[in-house]
Amino acid sequence: MSTPKIFESEYRFMQILWENEPVNSTQLVALCKERLDWSKATTYTVIRRLSERGVVVNENTMVRSLVTKEEVQDTELGELVEKTFDGSIPQFLAAFTRKAKLKKEDVEALRKMIKDYEE
Repeated sequence: MSTPKIFESEYRFMQILWENEPVNSTQLVALCKERLDWSKATTYTVIRRLSERGVVVNENTMVRSLVTKEEVQDTELGELVEKTFDGSIPQFLAAFTRKAKLKKEDVEALRKMIKDYEE
C-alpha cells in the first residue's frame, strides 16, 4: 500500500500528532489552536479528511497516525525527484549542492551511505 498524499497544512497537523500521539481529540484541538491558530471545526475537518484517506484513525476520541513521518517524507521526496529531476538522484543532488554548502561531515556521511549501499 502506498502512502497517501499529505498536503502542506496537513503535514503541519501531522507533526503535532506525531509528537503527541496517541492524543485525545479535545487535546489535539487545543494544540492545533495554539500552534496553527486553527478553529475546532478546522481541526475536526482535517481529522475526518485524513481518516478517510487512511492517514489517521480516531477511535473513542483518541487520534493516532497510521503512517510514519519517514513514510510521508519518503513519498514526498520520491515525488519531488521524479517530477522535478526526471527521477535522477544525481540531478537532484547537483541542484541541492548548488544552493547548500555541504560540510565535510555531510560529504563523509554521503560517502558512507554510498559505500554501505554498494555492499
